[in-house]
Amino acid sequence: MLVLKKRTVVIVATLLVTAITFIACFGALYSGGAVGLGVGNSDIRIVLDAGHGGKDGGVSGISSGIKESTLNLDVVKKIERHLVASGFSVTLTRSSDAGLYGVATSNLKKRDMLKRKEIINQAKPTLVVSIHMNSYALSSRCGAQVFYKSGSEEGKLLANLVQKSFNGMEKMPRDCSALSGDYYILNCSEYPSIIAECGFLSNPEEEKLLLTEEYREDLAYAIFKGIINYLTETTGAFWTEGVI
Repeated sequence: MLVLKKRTVVIVATLLVTAITFIACFGALYSGGAVGLGVGNSDIRIVLDAGHGGKDGGVSGISSGIKESTLNLDVVKKIERHLVASGFSVTLTRSSDAGLYGVATSNLKKRDMLKRKEIINQAKPTLVVSIHMNSYALSSRCGAQVFYKSGSEEGKLLANLVQKSFNGMEKMPRDCSALSGDYYILNCSEYPSIIAECGFLSNPEEEKLLLTEEYREDLAYAIFKGIINYLTETTGAFWTEGVI
């Protein structure tokens, strides 16, 4: 009788452990977080750069007048949440509305960009993602587009995977192709870097989308998904099927 009870306790304990493990994995899947196996996620550092800030608000919404810098930071923090939940180390070039030029009264843009370069190189990241909003003279131009440094094969791969993720979004107004670009944030370090232009604030309909919390969350998750796909290809990590 005593043996039977011990055996019953062991069976119950095993079932409880199995159930807890299942719930943990299911929770990660349901929340959209990635469960990494066979790789130290904390060893992978990602720099997220929210473009503009402070006196440099970037472009403005054609109808709302909202500053690009505000939307950039919001999308960055949404991406950060997904990455941190998945165990990655994340560095933000800016975490508030303030610019990075310090107390300087001149050469603000140059000082701001040099500070971003300093932060990136100090972090020694696996990759860099800079978030921006776009604008164009023709208000009909729309869609999210990704840029990478010419000659950077890793940057091109990252850009293509994020672009593919953007194009797969249900509400994305137009499919685009990733393009090479000659931009400071792409050229200031040797780390794989991309600029994700999340949409055109000069397009009234796309501006409406960008002003909604839901659409910015979709953009952030699309970028997160592209990052995970890139890390899967370049690090050989195994990600639980169905996570993204």
